[in-house]
Amino acid sequence: MAVTIPENIRSSATAGERLFFRTLKTYLPDDYIVYYEPEIQGRRPDFVIIGPDLGVVVLEVKDYTKNTLFQINNDEWQIVSSSGQNAFVKSPMKQARDNMFHVVDALKKDKSLVQLDGKYKFQLKFPYGHGVVFTRLYSKDFVEHGMYSVIEPSLCLTRDEIDPDKEAFSEEVLMEKILNMFVVPFRLREPLSIEDINAIRYHLFPEVRISAEYKQPVPYQDQLLLSLHDIKTMDLHQENLAKQIGDKNRLIRGVAGSGKTIILASRAKMLSKQNPDWKILILCYNISLANSIQQMITHMLNEPEDLFDFDPNSKVVTNENIIVRNFHSWLKNDLRIKEHQLPTIIEKVGKKEAILPTYDAVLIDEGQDFEADWLRLVSSLINVNTQSLLLVEDRAQTIYNRKRSYLQDTGLSFQGRSKVLSINYRNTHQILTFAWDFYRKHSLFKNKVVKGDLDGEIIAPQSTKRKGPEPGIIKAKNFFEETKMIARQIMKLHEEKKVSYDEMLILYRVKKTYQTPIIDVIKKALTGTNLPFYWITENDVSKRSYEKEDGKIKISTIESSKGLDFRAVFIVNIDSMPFPLVENKEREVSLFYIGMTRAQEYLCLSYSGESEFTNYLDDIREERKQVKTGVEKAN
Repeated sequence: MAVTIPENIRSSATAGERLFFRTLKTYLPDDYIVYYEPEIQGRRPDFVIIGPDLGVVVLEVKDYTKNTLFQINNDEWQIVSSSGQNAFVKSPMKQARDNMFHVVDALKKDKSLVQLDGKYKFQLKFPYGHGVVFTRLYSKDFVEHGMYSVIEPSLCLTRDEIDPDKEAFSEEVLMEKILNMFVVPFRLREPLSIEDINAIRYHLFPEVRISAEYKQPVPYQDQLLLSLHDIKTMDLHQENLAKQIGDKNRLIRGVAGSGKTIILASRAKMLSKQNPDWKILILCYNISLANSIQQMITHMLNEPEDLFDFDPNSKVVTNENIIVRNFHSWLKNDLRIKEHQLPTIIEKVGKKEAILPTYDAVLIDEGQDFEADWLRLVSSLINVNTQSLLLVEDRAQTIYNRKRSYLQDTGLSFQGRSKVLSINYRNTHQILTFAWDFYRKHSLFKNKVVKGDLDGEIIAPQSTKRKGPEPGIIKAKNFFEETKMIARQIMKLHEEKKVSYDEMLILYRVKKTYQTPIIDVIKKALTGTNLPFYWITENDVSKRSYEKEDGKIKISTIESSKGLDFRAVFIVNIDSMPFPLVENKEREVSLFYIGMTRAQEYLCLSYSGESEFTNYLDDIREERKQVKTGVEKAN
């Protein structure tokens, strides 16, 4: 079954379009992508099909009947409208062909998609074709009326070739015809790679870009072209969600690393673009995440539709109608309310005795950390005509005791208006498995873990796409030695694996203990090896001023790292977890899980003392040692 974008065809589509949509979805291979009415730089072809062994095919769909057509030629068709009036329209084949070349011109600008030598030099390195689908005309109609003299048989599909209910229908014939809809017929020697398909999607459909990764292009074309080999795109499931969330109140529940924040930011951009007069509010719990979302949206709004037509002199677009705040900053600075006043204010708003700003749309990240009164206040300030509220959460990352009933808290039902994201894309398989094994062993909620069931508490991550090294475990004699070892590991990653300093994060649980000034020792170890660093959680100012791409290693509490991710993460002083002064052990389990799942590729865990969590890590170190010894003996 092919992937279709959107997942379902719009209700106003013609009967013929709906039939063809179902047929493509059902009978094309699993690794084919079918776009219905995508907007490609100002044009909307009916269907675009991308396949690894196919290339790209652009199709137009027509519901013409024999009675509709009066006279046809290669360029122009005279048709009879339903009112009986004659009209001249562009030949649908010419229309499909023009749309195809529009697509080709957009893709040729990327050298990675172009033949650099040989017979087809400077042409796309994969086939591209076009065709027309006639949903109400049969092959015999074309023969009887001599239509094949104007329409090339290999470039059109008729009703009997697309309708599975017709006796003449054949899955093999459908595939064969689509595979041969090429003016310059050549088959791919090797299937298109995932990178090639992502590059095609990236250029044709800008909204699939992960805009947080976008960097302003350099002025030199070749350097820019080379940089496009590192394009990152959203997963198809995320892309569909960003487009298909729907209006009014919605809930997205997802595992760590499933792209929840990206979807939320994409949703905000889409709402802003569609409704420039709307006042849009984004809320989250921690300051550094609010800052990160602010930067992500600024990138998104300034990302050019076509990277190659980028104007370096263009004005920076600011998100004037999108407000991004952490909850307490919004409460204090925007509403000028103290938290203890919330019950009174909520009551006054309900009675229309208090005047507070209203918002046309509100989007909440890390919703599991919001208290009931926070949600009641926020939902009371949403425009009653739009009722646009998007809540995003992951209960495995809950670090506060919040009893959750969204219907009671917001007055809005999310029944049938929810989506589950169970696939983790951030972490490698090794990191995710390690983190999830820890969570399942230590969480009090392990018996409430579900797979995709909205009635459950915790969503189990289903799978991840990438492989990598096992998380490293370092046990040192004391914390001073521990930080020196971490500094050496950082230097090694930077020199041998080319991991930039600003893609590394050091996480700590507490700033200092009665025995050790944790932060001071970390800073001293980094300074002693001339490693640049930025302490995100030094104070509120440092949290708001944090910029990821500043060439510096970041230092943060685990709590403030929620929503962030880095290529390499070092969690130090794990012997302080679970923190003895915290009664709620479940919070400590969630924090450690959150910390581990910040790592995209490399994770290193270090300690020099003893605790429940380090005992668990000791057991893993011993298991690894035994496995290694067994392998060495076997060899």
